[in-house]
Amino acid sequence: MYTTASILFKTFADAGITHVFVNWGNDHPAFLEELERERVERGKTVVQIVTCPHEMVALSAAQGYAQVTGKPAAVIVHVDVGTQGLAGAVHNVDRGHTPVLIFAGAAPQSSDLRIKGTKNEWPMWLQDVPDQPSIVRQYMRYTTQIQSGKNAARMVMRALQIATSEPKGPVYLWARREATEEEVDPSVFEEKLDVARWPAVQGPGLSPSAIDSIVDALLQARFPLIITANSGRNPKTVPLLSILSSLLAIGVFTSCPSAVCIPWTHPNYIGLSFGGKNDLLDHADVIIVFEVDIPWVDSKGNRPADDARVFIIDTDPLKTTFGWSHVDAELICRADPEVALSQLINAIESPGIQGLAAVKLSARQARLAELRLTWTSSMETAERVKTLAADQTTPAVPFLLSTLRNAVVSQTPSKGEKTLWINEAISNYPLTWSYLRPEHPGSMISSGASSLGYALGAAVGAFLGGIVAHKEHDLITAVVGDGVFLFGIPASAYWMARRYNTPFLTVVLNNGGWFSPKFSMMGVYPDGLGSAASGQQLTVGFGPEMPDYSQIAVAAGGAWGRRVESADELQAVLEEAVRVVVQEKRSAVVDCIIQSI
Repeated sequence: MYTTASILFKTFADAGITHVFVNWGNDHPAFLEELERERVERGKTVVQIVTCPHEMVALSAAQGYAQVTGKPAAVIVHVDVGTQGLAGAVHNVDRGHTPVLIFAGAAPQSSDLRIKGTKNEWPMWLQDVPDQPSIVRQYMRYTTQIQSGKNAARMVMRALQIATSEPKGPVYLWARREATEEEVDPSVFEEKLDVARWPAVQGPGLSPSAIDSIVDALLQARFPLIITANSGRNPKTVPLLSILSSLLAIGVFTSCPSAVCIPWTHPNYIGLSFGGKNDLLDHADVIIVFEVDIPWVDSKGNRPADDARVFIIDTDPLKTTFGWSHVDAELICRADPEVALSQLINAIESPGIQGLAAVKLSARQARLAELRLTWTSSMETAERVKTLAADQTTPAVPFLLSTLRNAVVSQTPSKGEKTLWINEAISNYPLTWSYLRPEHPGSMISSGASSLGYALGAAVGAFLGGIVAHKEHDLITAVVGDGVFLFGIPASAYWMARRYNTPFLTVVLNNGGWFSPKFSMMGVYPDGLGSAASGQQLTVGFGPEMPDYSQIAVAAGGAWGRRVESADELQAVLEEAVRVVVQEKRSAVVDCIIQSI
């Protein structure tokens, strides 16, 4: 017997989806029955099912999977309540431009024994809400209802086609229980759907006039600057941006990065920020705003020089889903980053252009070398400060992160070359990007958004995705704040890590609560009454009896866990934690006490 659920799973598999992250409910009898039919008849299911005790962890895992593989995963949740349980992860896959297919069952419409799948349990009346997809519609690239198994495959393929076309993102399909229980004829199930006929939309390139304008500006500039953040979501852009920067000695600055856009060691990579003052803007005479959501924060005193020429190249240059976003620009181009970079490189590499450029390159390169030396020297100086001056015990965050980086290098077979960093350090984002020094395309990922709780689930999904994509990671390390750790539903995440053999290292930067709300308050009331108040007083602190974060992971997932309060202990504990993950294949959590809020 085949049902609409049979069609859905078959189409997932035909479309290349390998993993489905699930949280089952009373709307899924046909799915559970179909999976057992596959096991009986085939010996295994057509897709791998990953049981997720919490929906936000499920969607975060799907995001991590998609980020590593470049291909969508699927998530199945339960009616309206499971849709709500996806929580802030919906925001993350939207703003992070991550292709994920979400399917939710819906309460039966009928209460009639003549109809298969009709209401037969008391919660179904309560779950029958007026507009279930409205819960997530504003975050989705596409939402639709599947009403029959006869066209379910085409509905899935349309959804995936939209999800994988720029601007990429999540899609939401839903069906009432009567529809998923619909029995379909074997001929319908055996229909061949040519998935190759459902490609993503090919990304556009720059127009010839845009190429001429941008190249001319770059050739004439004294100090050209590329500001980017998200181009590295496509790993193929990383070497291209490196080449473009090197050809014409163009500085690269990352503003609120979500992915590795240029190798940390590239000589023309000259800085990063998460909303602070960017002094380079005062001097750049040509600025390319390249695949970035927030190139600068105006209220921090950031603005280009009045005579600067500004060009925007982006898959969504007007940020059409932002309530407000604007950059004064000479030219705004909707273009695929990989295509645009290739076009610019080809234009610049022509013999005539190279001759024109050579005169200015040495002066530009010397300036970039000076800027990079200033930046990296300041970081090296900070790394050498081991503890806070106040107590001479608590580790300083730059020292902590450099110690972690060195522990990974010393304890992994690849010397850190095959480590995947999952970064959700939030208030410490600038430091993690600076001191962990991600070098390779795809070697550091983050949610690309602002809903906390992504990293733990993402680590599980990234591990599974790494297997599918043959990434051969020898270590996955999540760096999180203590608030993030709790938002990540750790009991669910570490249970999944043990269940599916996806061990990862977690380093908790524990400042005793939520620094970000206090930081926001100080930004508006720098001299207000709250400026001198403690985190406890402001109700943003978790002390004085903080949770024992590592032991949550121990209890839920058999992890190894330690708390570190002294800088002198860091190296030994971090090295042991890495060893446990790499050699024993167990998750490990190191709870590092840092300066308290």
